[in-house]
Amino acid sequence: MSHAGRVLVVDDDPTVAEVVARYLARDGHDVVCVADGPAALRRARSLDDPPDLVVLDLMLPGMDGLEVCRRLRETSTVPIVMLTALGTETDRLVGLETGADDYVTKPFSPRELALRVRSVLRRARGSLVPAGPSGLLGPLRDGDLILDVSAHEAGLGSEHLSLTSREFDLLAFLLRHPRQAFTREQLLEQVWDWTFGDSSTVTVHVRRLREKIEDDPTAPRRIVTVWGVGYRYEPADRTEPADGTEPADRTGDAG
Repeated sequence: MSHAGRVLVVDDDPTVAEVVARYLARDGHDVVCVADGPAALRRARSLDDPPDLVVLDLMLPGMDGLEVCRRLRETSTVPIVMLTALGTETDRLVGLETGADDYVTKPFSPRELALRVRSVLRRARGSLVPAGPSGLLGPLRDGDLILDVSAHEAGLGSEHLSLTSREFDLLAFLLRHPRQAFTREQLLEQVWDWTFGDSSTVTVHVRRLREKIEDDPTAPRRIVTVWGVGYRYEPADRTEPADGTEPADRTGDAG
């Protein structure tokens, strides 16, 4: 299965845009470059030829990358890889909170970016979601929550859940391993395929998932925090909180 796709590169630095476009084209992608936020929104919302992924610079004239990401997330789950020049944890977390699927810090290796783009596209198309015990990509269910893995769709009750590819993969992984505690580093490796990286990425995605699937995200009952360890998925049929968990995130981190 080919993982090439239509990639929209949004960067006001023509040199950076050219280098990124060249490397992505070498990887087989069809690349379009724009230099500002409004143009990015128009192109990303195109009904004729929408992008499969957006590479979005954080620092843009007029409308910054965070605002572009925020507006895209109002109507779209297109994967977004954000470029941040400052490289501080705050910038990365704000980008992830806004809805970015991944980030690369400037200065970056164009080859690293190309590999990240390939990885995010694979996940967005569902090819890295692990199969169940039967080897089939069947639906995953827990009470009124259902993930149709083959269609890459999610629902809660009668409502459709709008999940990014990372959110979908994280939720699918947790559903496949109920009542099993994982550290953030383990989730980073199992879901993101990263053997190194900022584990606060996991914290942000857990928070975003809680906002979408929990009745009260401040007192989660599905994705619970395991004190001193990380996170665990509790099936809907549980009756009492298990020992060692807290109803809310109190691990001392941002989660």
